[in-house]
This record gives sequence, structure tokens and C-alpha cells, in this order.
Amino acid sequence: MALQAFHGSACCFHSHPHSSSSSSTASPPFPASRRFPSCPSTRKSLKLNCSSSGNNGDQDYLLDAPVSVGDGFSFSGVSSILTGKYSDGPGPSDEWFKQGKMVEAYSIPGTGERAKDPIFGLAMGAGSQATGDRFRWFCVESGSADNPSVILIHGFPSQAYSYRKVLPVLSKDYHAIAFDWLGFGFSEKPQPRYGFDYTLNEYVSSLKSLIDELAVTIVSLVVQGYVSPVVVKYASIHQEKLSNLILLNPPLTAQHAKLPPTLSIFGNFLLGEIFSQDPLRASDKALTSCGPYKMKEEDAMVYRRPYLTSGSSGFALNAISRNMKKDLKSYVKDMHTILKDNNWKVQTTICRGQRDRWLSYDGVEDFCKDSNHKLIEVPRVNTLDSFALA
Repeated sequence: MALQAFHGSACCFHSHPHSSSSSSTASPPFPASRRFPSCPSTRKSLKLNCSSSGNNGDQDYLLDAPVSVGDGFSFSGVSSILTGKYSDGPGPSDEWFKQGKMVEAYSIPGTGERAKDPIFGLAMGAGSQATGDRFRWFCVESGSADNPSVILIHGFPSQAYSYRKVLPVLSKDYHAIAFDWLGFGFSEKPQPRYGFDYTLNEYVSSLKSLIDELAVTIVSLVVQGYVSPVVVKYASIHQEKLSNLILLNPPLTAQHAKLPPTLSIFGNFLLGEIFSQDPLRASDKALTSCGPYKMKEEDAMVYRRPYLTSGSSGFALNAISRNMKKDLKSYVKDMHTILKDNNWKVQTTICRGQRDRWLSYDGVEDFCKDSNHKLIEVPRVNTLDSFALA
């Protein structure tokens, strides 16, 4: 299934209109940093439509597979890594990289000291070192800059690549931008304590810096999963800049404020450092265990690539997992308060896949009713196959 946004199209979800109140990698080389052109400040309401993508005979995900199938692995992945298939010429990751550009945003407060790994104290490679005086973010844009802007924000732990099929759909009516968070995908992955510690507060501040750098005046934000509280915190401070906020399977209730074991294990002492360096655990297992499907091998290799090319990706995953375990509860509580506050004026839509194994549907409908936000239910799909891996 694919989440799609069309201006003027009818929404075919089961909808409850509760009336809304009004880094680096080893290859290929990076292109020069550029600013996105500014866009007009007109506000345009996003309208949602959901439809299946791809041919029925070539499904990306096994939507009706038994639970036993969705054990979190792309089964051909192990043999691909062992047989060296990863090294055979350009692949989807290279093609995806060519579509994007590096954007510099968020000042580096580091001391200039070379980063060292936290286990043995050895000097880290270039992938862990902050470059220049601002971090480099990998961004992909689609559509005319004259159209209203939509920024697509991937969840934890994913990449902008998860929006690859949504971008061309949105580009018909919007200027759509997707980016990799610091620590993920093609964006920089500085070693913790050497310029960026991957705290949730830092992500709020760095998001502001990136959006300002993209020169977007009025923007709609689409965000998935566990980073939703970070984006809502940003939005609460900059409501005047937002036209719409769309939350895809966000953690809304107290029972959502805890990472599932599949993700929280990356923040454990020693074991987390080991598992975060395992490409199959850090990408395949983490991305697919929330639902009964497996990724295509060519897509799985894109998500694995950062973990295959540099240890910096694993150290970043370890750091953000530790911070999520520590601060997610308070951030979810703050998000709950912000979205229910009478001073919240941003048009907000909450989309929920009811088959999500990590974030249960219990309490979501009541929250949307109490907070007066629009709820869109997607009964047959879960978080990633509906919204991220479309």
C-alpha cells in the first residue's frame, strides 16, 4: 500500500473527521552542498488518498502472511552478504544517491578533536568525523519549487529511501522533500561526544536548522513513527511556519512511550554496541519485525548499506537508541499535551495502521476525538508497509 497525497482527491480510508482545529558513506562521492529554492508562502491543505502500488503479482510485502513469516529478515539477505553480491557494480543505493544533494545545516559545536570509538579508544575513520562547520544532510526533492512544500520525515530507524514511491506522486501538486536524519542513510554520522550526541533535544534543534536552510516559508510536515514527538516539539515552537502536520502511526499513549525490544536492544550496554554493527539486525530485523512481510532484496541492500560501509552508522544507532530509551516517555507526554492544547492551531491528521505490532491501536481513537484531530484508519496494514516502505 502507498500513502499518497492529492489536492482535491477524495480520501478512500475509513475516516473519522473529528474536525481539525485550526556523514558520510564510503561511496559515491558527495556532490556540492546547495540550498533549495524558496517557495511561496501560500497555505494549501493536504488531502490524503490511499491506494495499492505495484502489480499484484509483484508485491513488496506479504500483507496477509502469518505472523511466523514476518520474523524481521529478508531471507535472501544472508546469502547476498556472504557471497559478496553487495560489491557487484552500481545498485539501487547508488541510483537513489544520484537523485539527491547534500545540504549543510546545524552548526557543529565540537572541539575539533578526532573522534575515537567508545570501546577501544581508537581513532575513527572519516565516516565518524564531523566535516566543516556544519553537518551535511542528504536530501531528495521532487516537484516544482513554485508549489506548496511538503517535507517527508522518516522514522526510527529508517531512511528517506522509504519515501521513494511517495515523492513522484506528491510532485504533481507539491514541492516534496525527503531527507535522512543525522546518523542515518547518506547524512553525516558523527561519533557521539564529537559534535552531536543524538539527543532528542538536538534533533529538535537540528530540524529547525535544516528547515530554515531549505528556505521553506510555509511547509507541511509528514512524519512517521517514533520521531513524531521530536517533530511535534519543533512544530509547537514554530506553528506559524506550518500548514499541515500528518503523523503516521505516532506514539500517542503512555503504553506507546517505550521502544519495542527489537529497537531498545541497540541501546543496551555492550550488547547494543555489538548488535548495532550487525547489518541484518540493524536494518532488516529493525525495519520488518513490526509486521508480517519481508523486503525485496534490492531494497534491503539500500537499508543495509550504511552499516556495511562504516561502523559510524552502528555507533549512531546505539546512541539514538539509548537516548530514546531515556527520553521517549517525556517526549510522548509532551506531544500528548501539545496536541490537546487549545493554543495548538496547526491542522493535524493522524494516520494509523491497525496491524502495527509495536504501537497498538488502543486509545488512539479516543485521543483523536478528545483532541479534535482527524483520524484516518488503515485496517489492513501496519506502520512500515503502509507509510514508510511503500
